[in-house]
Amino acid sequence: MGKRREARERAVQFLFQHDLNPLTDLAAELEIFWNSQRTAAIEDEKSGMAKWGEKTELPPPTVEEAETRLFADPLIKGVIEHRDAIDEKIKAHAKNWDFHRIAAVDRNIMRLAIYEMLHRQDIPPVVSINEAVDIAKKFSTEDSGKFVNGILDKIKGELMRPGRIVK
Repeated sequence: MGKRREARERAVQFLFQHDLNPLTDLAAELEIFWNSQRTAAIEDEKSGMAKWGEKTELPPPTVEEAETRLFADPLIKGVIEHRDAIDEKIKAHAKNWDFHRIAAVDRNIMRLAIYEMLHRQDIPPVVSINEAVDIAKKFSTEDSGKFVNGILDKIKGELMRPGRIVK
């Protein structure tokens, strides 16, 4: 898996968690999240060698972890900063869907992709859509991929820039 895909998946996981249980200190919330990701990865590597609940000292982040976070953190912060406007876009295009009945994972996948399409000129909109559809298929359902694609494609149609070109 590419670093950007991994970063997007981590961003969606954070946004999902933040959506359901927001804390007031985003910087602290991000630190807790990234440390929990590293702890889980270390535990996976140990394959249960440590006793459950045993505190272990975390080594410094690897280069790969740092690269993932370097791409993911601005996405997370951007989505949170622009969330109200992004949600309005989703509501405008999710005909016959009550916003709060959209699965939380699908909502956050779309939030991330819409943020990229509207605010990240370095990422072509079709890339954001393709990534969102693949992440929806992985973390939600096959039908979620179609739903996410439909909403995001409508929003892409409103953009004032080409869908396949980086500005």
